[in-house]
Amino acid sequence: MKIFRGLHHQGLAEACALTIGNFDGVHRGHQAMLALLQNEARHRGVPSCVLTFEPHPRDFFAAQAQRADIAPARIATLRDKLLELQRCGVDQVVVLPFNAALAALSPQDFIARVLVQGLGARYVLVGDDFRFGARRAGDYALLDAEGARLGFDVARMQSYEVHGLRVSSSAVREALAAGRMDDAAALLGRPYGISGHVVHGRKLGRSLAESAPGAGDGFRTLNLRFKHWKPAASGIFAVQVHGLVERPIDGVANLGVRPSLDPRDVNGGRVLLETHGFDWPTELGPEGAYGKIIRVDLLHKLHDEIKYDSLERLAAGIARDCEDARRFFAMHAQTRRQTTRDRIQG
Repeated sequence: MKIFRGLHHQGLAEACALTIGNFDGVHRGHQAMLALLQNEARHRGVPSCVLTFEPHPRDFFAAQAQRADIAPARIATLRDKLLELQRCGVDQVVVLPFNAALAALSPQDFIARVLVQGLGARYVLVGDDFRFGARRAGDYALLDAEGARLGFDVARMQSYEVHGLRVSSSAVREALAAGRMDDAAALLGRPYGISGHVVHGRKLGRSLAESAPGAGDGFRTLNLRFKHWKPAASGIFAVQVHGLVERPIDGVANLGVRPSLDPRDVNGGRVLLETHGFDWPTELGPEGAYGKIIRVDLLHKLHDEIKYDSLERLAAGIARDCEDARRFFAMHAQTRRQTTRDRIQG
């Protein structure tokens, strides 16, 4: 998959079958739309293309209004969104910076400058609630009329439902905010996960063994930065780590701002996913994880973040979280074994 930041790059296809949207989470509704897009692209002999925006347009308008509360919680980082689009088989993605100039384009100018001149759209597929252009004045009817005039086909995909529930990024955000990880996984078509490079932290997890009785050998952590200030999920989770070694590793993770830590730490002020794996791979050694790209699947929420007033209480809290996460995985394993027995006996 080719990725372009902006419209004017060598290698960008001269014609394409296009869909437009933020694609936050790349949920099952998005996946169905992308499958249809690829079919139409093959039929026309052109590459499939996704036009998306960074920042999210609502992030931009929230900043303009100085209203952080109206910005949407982010399901996925740009990195994870691009990985999921690649997994769906998209040929090229154009990430368009959403700024004042783009926000001011009339619907007609957006069509002429971006869709026709910039991308050479031959087919445009949009969702049933698609709006575009300054003040969101453009709609499907206008896009369809302009397509007929300018020479590209336009289609609209109706809502996608799972068990009677409309699949949307808003529904995924609501499930994650409530800690309903199974519901989020059903909407996404996969467990909710976050990927990235393992970065350095304060090494506090190791020092807990020395400064906090009951911490055992400490709580070595894998740190991933979530590059948005408002994640859709937060709290303490039972997780699985993929990519560190060949096998997945069970663990417990904190996604958030770590209220018990000094805000002046090396990652202070940033949203961080800190994961403690239960069985540290000996082949990595103490420093072998740094720089590796891993994915952490958040499978079950244990509780919201808690502010502890001492290292001793922090260590005790982490130990309880580890026990609860291990209990979750044990129950999960027992359920899988029972399901397998039922299938064999059936």
